[in-house]
Amino acid sequence: MTYIRPSRTSRPGRPPAPAPAPRRTPLRTPVTAGEEPVLDVVVPVFNEEKDLEPNVRRLHAHLRDTFPYPFRITIADNASTDRTPAIAARLAGELPEVASLRLPQKGRGRALRAAWSGSRAPVLAYLDVDLSTGLTALLPLVAPLISGHSDLAIGTRLAPGARVVRGAKREVISRCYNALLRCTLAVGFSDAQCGFKAVRRETAERLLPLVRDGEWFFDTELLVLAERAGLRIHEVPVDWVDDPDSSVDILATALADLRGIVRMRRTLARRRPRPVVR
Repeated sequence: MTYIRPSRTSRPGRPPAPAPAPRRTPLRTPVTAGEEPVLDVVVPVFNEEKDLEPNVRRLHAHLRDTFPYPFRITIADNASTDRTPAIAARLAGELPEVASLRLPQKGRGRALRAAWSGSRAPVLAYLDVDLSTGLTALLPLVAPLISGHSDLAIGTRLAPGARVVRGAKREVISRCYNALLRCTLAVGFSDAQCGFKAVRRETAERLLPLVRDGEWFFDTELLVLAERAGLRIHEVPVDWVDDPDSSVDILATALADLRGIVRMRRTLARRRPRPVVR
């Protein structure tokens, strides 16, 4: 991946531009070409030409001003048919810490698998492009992974301390889904679907070959396998505001999740996942 710094040369014969408004001093200098980041944040996208640029710039500014280690933002476009690929490529050319990845097939899980498998960062994360989850939870999410205290970390909207704004329909569906997981797969984590997760790279390298789903059930399957292997999952209560313009098909996603649960029950009944050696 190539990082290109934007040109800042001045034009002769013109008066100097007014001084920019003061802003918070970044905690670190920008990542340079060839420098490996400590954190690689993947933003999977499909036809997100409206939200992609403003939200990636917002995420970039937040990390630049608050994150004390080298970071990268990887835009993982999975078969968009609008201007999303062009916008992603332009952002990658303008912002030193942004990279773009283009996949020919749809599926959030496929996008995450490709981006995480190709990264050498010790901590891998992802978040939804709508930034429904408050970014102040990002550092608490990844800090236990950087220190080595935990193996995976998830944002949760269903634990004490979380503040959630969303409609009754989505609230009921989310709670019912996570209750179903506890009843059928005996999981201990509280929120499988929040688009705000992170994993240590060595953990991802061992779990990803076991994950079969390439779409929305990818998160749940990864977490179930991790928990069955005895890995430590850190939970962070988050502030979360529902995106009213979300294009996610709730019914289709729910049916796919149900099929994934049935498949995993059968798989786990036949054999126990091989424990991951730390």
